[in-house]
Amino acid sequence: MTVRHILGECFALCCAIMLGLAAGAVWLLPTVYMHRPLPWLAIPAGWLLGIAIRQWVHGKPWNAALLAAFATGVACVYIRVLITTVTIAAMTDSGLLAAARTAGWPMLLDLTRLNLSKLDVAWSLAGIVAAAVTATRRTAR
Repeated sequence: MTVRHILGECFALCCAIMLGLAAGAVWLLPTVYMHRPLPWLAIPAGWLLGIAIRQWVHGKPWNAALLAAFATGVACVYIRVLITTVTIAAMTDSGLLAAARTAGWPMLLDLTRLNLSKLDVAWSLAGIVAAAVTATRRTAR
């Protein structure tokens, strides 16, 4: 394994993390608009992340599947943390960044874990599976 190969894989992992964070942030828009969590959006988010990672991040099917599943997991965790932050911001009548800074990451993660249901986990796992399956399939050219 060469240094170039290792750096390429690290860059692909960073790209997957950034795509997952972006998907979680975009997922926040309909969630805030509808005033309730939308855990079923994990499936379309996973599908889109699977396509994006397969097309632009990694060409090997199994590596792309792992990266897409990881990116979808990052998006699912990130949206839960963002929902918790929005809830705290609404309760304290402060801004989103002020609520996140005041609460801190440990408190946000604990509140997110307390607010997590089995149905949310099931939808997230379904989205992860959808991302992995989508990333392993060949695209029509």
